[in-house]
Amino acid sequence: MNGKPVAVITGASRGIGRSVAVALAGEGYDIAAIARSVDSEGMKTLEPEIESRGAQFFPVGLDISCIKYHKEVVSNILERYGRIDILVNNAGVAPLQRHDVLEMSSESYDRVMNINLKGPVFFAQKVAREMIWIKEQIEHYRPIIIFITSVSAVLTSVNRAEYCISKAGLSMASAIFSDRLTSENILVFEIRPGIIQTDMTAATRDKYDRLIGDGLVPQNRWGLPDDVAKGVASIARGDWDFSTGMTFEISGGLNIHRL
Repeated sequence: MNGKPVAVITGASRGIGRSVAVALAGEGYDIAAIARSVDSEGMKTLEPEIESRGAQFFPVGLDISCIKYHKEVVSNILERYGRIDILVNNAGVAPLQRHDVLEMSSESYDRVMNINLKGPVFFAQKVAREMIWIKEQIEHYRPIIIFITSVSAVLTSVNRAEYCISKAGLSMASAIFSDRLTSENILVFEIRPGIIQTDMTAATRDKYDRLIGDGLVPQNRWGLPDDVAKGVASIARGDWDFSTGMTFEISGGLNIHRL
């Protein structure tokens, strides 16, 4: 069994997931990095970043929406490391095209919900069951599950309703898992990023540049993946061990109610 703690990150090849993987490697965790393809350029360049921080790197290919493969993936991680200490449920997508909610298609809805909500919920279920078993095998074991949601869980966008609905559902899933798993001494947290500079927001960069310039974000800048990763790292260090169920909004002040 691995002597070091192990972090599993979904959607790890780019954006927030990549920054989280690097940050947790720096905190002393070996990394199981999950992405759709282990052969992507993002995964290939992530490996030396992880290993340069003294951590082991295990790339894992998975489409999180394919629930039938969850068991195999978790088994492979446990075969490699013998433990999972942190799950960061980060994988997610935006709609391929933005449409008014009155024009939203069932195909787009199903795609977004399967990747952003259904897949993460059942992956967390599988990992949580394993954490309960691992807890009986390892002393001083601190299992943690983190759901990366979005301010879109509580802020509406009528031209990407499926995304907002999926993140609202994932926010509730985080609360439900925290309620259920407290008795198992498994901590659960939600991290709710705001407008973060990633591939997902690249197509709307001009729009958000203008909105941020007009004062939408009180701290007056884009968020960075590293801003979110710092929040994850603080949880991993144990800074919030008496705060299970907590939601961290990392949004530059979007949560402030202003006139």
